[in-house]
Amino acid sequence: MKPTADIYDDYGDRLQSCTTQFRDLGARMAFEGVVATVRCHDDNVLLRAALSEPGDGRVMVVDGGGSLRTALIGDNIAELAAGNGWAGIVLHGAVRDVEALARVPIGVKALGSNPRKSGKEGVGETGVDVSFGEVTFRPGSRVFCDADGILVLEGN
Repeated sequence: MKPTADIYDDYGDRLQSCTTQFRDLGARMAFEGVVATVRCHDDNVLLRAALSEPGDGRVMVVDGGGSLRTALIGDNIAELAAGNGWAGIVLHGAVRDVEALARVPIGVKALGSNPRKSGKEGVGETGVDVSFGEVTFRPGSRVFCDADGILVLEGN
């Protein structure tokens, strides 16, 4: 993957640039793919179910409402996603198992961490537009992530 700075130079204002500052927590610092989405707040049932399906190199973008109250993913869910072929996860929320996540071969960007488990009610939505950091992530768009940040290109 080209660095996001070079991708921006190539595409310019056709790209959206996420202003939210994320921590890089997975073993892959750079990743890209077609966007899939989940919106869930302090409940990871739908997220786990989505990551249990074949990822085909996609990137799961999760609107967790920016909550740091509970972790939406940990090492077990990240390993599940990596094993199912997901390229990465962008999580507008918290993770747990930070040291273990650093060894999982997947890209993980999140706001922070909290050891508290999430709820298990199955509340949320999948396959919907999600917005944070002045960007709207639409299923089917392409996302590019590295240490410099996150870019989104509409369509493929």
